[in-house]
Amino acid sequence: MIKILEIALENEMDLVLAYKRSLNLAQEIGLTISTQTTFATAVSEISRSIIEHTDSGVMFIGLHKKEDRYFIKAELNFPVGIMLTADDEGYHYAQRLVPEFKLEEQDSTKKISMVMGIPRSIRLDKIKIDELIANAEHATSINAYETLKRKNLKLNRISEEKEEEIKRSKLIDEKKNEFIAMASHELKTPLTVIKAYTQLVGMSKNDCSDRIKDLIEKIDFQTAKLSNLVQQMLDISHMENGRMAYEMKQVQLNGFINDVALMMKHILPEHQLQVLLADDVMVQIDPLRLEQVISNLLGNAAKYSNKQTLVLLESTLENENVIIKVTDQGMGLSEETKRSVFDKFYRAEDVVHSHSGLGMGLYIASKIVTDHGGKMWVDSELGKGSTFSFTIPVTAN
Repeated sequence: MIKILEIALENEMDLVLAYKRSLNLAQEIGLTISTQTTFATAVSEISRSIIEHTDSGVMFIGLHKKEDRYFIKAELNFPVGIMLTADDEGYHYAQRLVPEFKLEEQDSTKKISMVMGIPRSIRLDKIKIDELIANAEHATSINAYETLKRKNLKLNRISEEKEEEIKRSKLIDEKKNEFIAMASHELKTPLTVIKAYTQLVGMSKNDCSDRIKDLIEKIDFQTAKLSNLVQQMLDISHMENGRMAYEMKQVQLNGFINDVALMMKHILPEHQLQVLLADDVMVQIDPLRLEQVISNLLGNAAKYSNKQTLVLLESTLENENVIIKVTDQGMGLSEETKRSVFDKFYRAEDVVHSHSGLGMGLYIASKIVTDHGGKMWVDSELGKGSTFSFTIPVTAN
C-alpha cells in the first residue's frame, strides 16, 4: 500500500477529518462524485464504529496496485481486544458500500481493509502519486481541531525520534563499555606477564650490560604506564555500567596519607614532596580507591611542573569534612580548561602534543570522591600553578 493519509481515530471530531480527507483524495484522483461519496462514507462509518470502542485506532488511506491496476484503499488498525460484528451499524453499513472488505488479526492489532477500484482510464504514475502525497502533506487544515492535531502529531513524532535516538545512543554506549571491559581484561594478563619477566631480569642486573639494564628499566616503566591506562579504562567501564565496587573501612586519615606520600616520594624522586596535615580524624573510605585519587593528583602535579619544584600535599578540617589539597608550581590552567578538566576524555589543547594521557584520571578521581560523599574542584592561574582539592566526610571517633 502506498500511504498518503494518516489519521489517528481518537474522538468524534476525527469522523469529520476522516470523511473530508478521504473525499478530497478521491476527488484529486479523479473518481466520480458518486464513488467519492461512497468511499468517504464507508471510511466515516467504519471509523465511527472503531471510535465507539477505543480511542487508539489509526487509519491510513492510500493506493494499492494489483497487476496493472490501481485501487484506492483504506486501512484501519485498532487493538485486538475490540470486537466488531455485523450488529455494529457502521461496520455493517461500510461492508455494504465497498466491493472489497476484509477484517484480519495480526499479533496485538486488528486490521480492516476497504478497497475500491480506480478506472483504468484514470492514469496514475509516479509523478501523479508523488503529487498526491505532497498535496496531502501540505494541505490547509480543515478546521482548528486539525491544526492542533497536526501540531501534536509533529511533536509526538519528534519525541519518538528523540527516544529512538536515546535508545540507539544507549545501546552504542553499552556496546562500547562492553568492548572496553573485555579489551581491558584481555590486556591485563599479558601485561602482568611482561612486567613479571622484566622484574625477574631486573633482579639479575649484574649479568647484564648497562645498555640492557637501561632497556629493562624503560620496558618496566612503559609496562607500568600501560597497565595504569588499562586499569583506567576498566574503571570507566565499571562507572558507566554502575558496577564500581568499593570496600569501605574506618581509617585514621593522617597515617593513610603519610603512607601514600611515602610511596609517591619514591615514584616522583625529581620533585620536592611536602606533607602538611591537620589534626588526625577517622574517615570511612575505600583505601585503594582513595590512594588512587591522591596518587593521580600528585602524579599530575609532578607531570605538569618543572623538576625539583615543590608539590604540597596538605589537609585542613572544615565543619564535618576534611579537605585534602595538592598544590603545584606548574603551568596552571586556563579558565576554559578549569571548566572542563573533570570531563571524561578531556585534554587541554596546549598539552595534547607535549604530555601523554587519555584524559581519564581526573574524571575517575572525581567520581570516586563523589561516591565517597565528597566533591572535587580546582583553583588555578596560568603560569602560577594549580591546587586540586577534594572533601571527605569525617566520621565520629
